[in-house]
Amino acid sequence: MTIKAPETRIVDRHKIACDGGEGALGHPRVWLQIPHEQGWVECPYCDCRFVYAKD
Repeated sequence: MTIKAPETRIVDRHKIACDGGEGALGHPRVWLQIPHEQGWVECPYCDCRFVYAKD
């Protein structure tokens, strides 16, 4: 059984940063690398899914 990610963001880079987006209520900033073969990555803190938009 798979659970949907709470939020999905479309990005145009393979290396992105996530801090939860909640200011003081967010989480520590982490840098994530989207694998070319997979095309997406999830934040280990907030489970936000980042999907690379191909050109």
